[in-house]
Amino acid sequence: MKEMELEEVVSRSAWLGQDLQKSDQWVYRLSEAEIAEIDEALQSLQKTGKQIPDIGKEDFPLKRFARTLRLLQTEIENGLGILLIRGLPRDSYSAEEMGLIYWGIGAHFGRAVAQNAQGDVLGHVRDLGRDQYKDMHARGYQTASLLPFHNDSCDIVGLCCLETAQSGGLSAVASSVAVYNAMLRSRPDLVKVLSQPFYADRRGEESAGQKPYYITPIFIWHKGRMFNRFNRTFIDSAQRFNEVPRLTKLQIEALDTVAAYCKDPVFRLDMKLERGDMQFVNNYCVLHSRTAYVDHAEQERKRHLLRLWLRTSAFTDYPASLRDRYEDMDKWRSSPRPPSYNFVTMKEVTTH
Repeated sequence: MKEMELEEVVSRSAWLGQDLQKSDQWVYRLSEAEIAEIDEALQSLQKTGKQIPDIGKEDFPLKRFARTLRLLQTEIENGLGILLIRGLPRDSYSAEEMGLIYWGIGAHFGRAVAQNAQGDVLGHVRDLGRDQYKDMHARGYQTASLLPFHNDSCDIVGLCCLETAQSGGLSAVASSVAVYNAMLRSRPDLVKVLSQPFYADRRGEESAGQKPYYITPIFIWHKGRMFNRFNRTFIDSAQRFNEVPRLTKLQIEALDTVAAYCKDPVFRLDMKLERGDMQFVNNYCVLHSRTAYVDHAEQERKRHLLRLWLRTSAFTDYPASLRDRYEDMDKWRSSPRPPSYNFVTMKEVTTH
């Protein structure tokens, strides 16, 4: 590792959760005029008859709000790395219309990529009664259990809240840059460990000729910028493969330390996503989590979020260690699947 890589990162992205809790600088509240623009864009889109995934930003025309979105995107990519858009009147739209609005706004940020081998470009975050620790094809977003801090395989990950849980289900985020800086001050030896390769499980989504795991460091420096890739669940489950090296005590300690910092109230920012909220985070400098939740009994009231994985123009040059995993998304995106809102068959739809 080069000496420059051991320097702390001075950036707005190195925030502490305890500081952001005291302000709402990460929240953007829609005005009545902006909601009216969104309504007009939705009506314009519906007249075209186009459906996801064949909708681009030109199909969701925004006026002044489009310029605002460009500024907000800059804040996501090169600022705090987190944004919550609040104020969309959820009860004014059907679930399908919310999906179109969310997709349209996302299209102004970048291009949606597939989130699984079935080509789903607009994901459903909803409890399907699965267990990601027993079923290697299951995902945490298909459960009501706590999701450990992690990040996903994209530039920006977004969530749109359609329905909230009866209790729990708080969204939590932490700055991986702040965690990196803190570890550099207290345990630089662990930072070096985390800058070395780790094996992560593809969870049954490997293509023909691929190994069932991919390899990437946790902290990655590339052309003066730090990228982060952390998914402890997939790292642990990759240990099921005999050819994968066993995690060392120092590696386990390093992974545990990242998780401990993220869970610390000094570092984490908790928020309750309200109906109509749209959250966007920079996947390279923010780790996200979710508390466990208790759902409503009625199917139509069950906690339900939509998810986008976006590629943006700000990130065109990736570290080599990320390209392997991104090739998966590109292959899956070649056969995109339109979103389904039929929750009776949702378990089958989302089986990988």
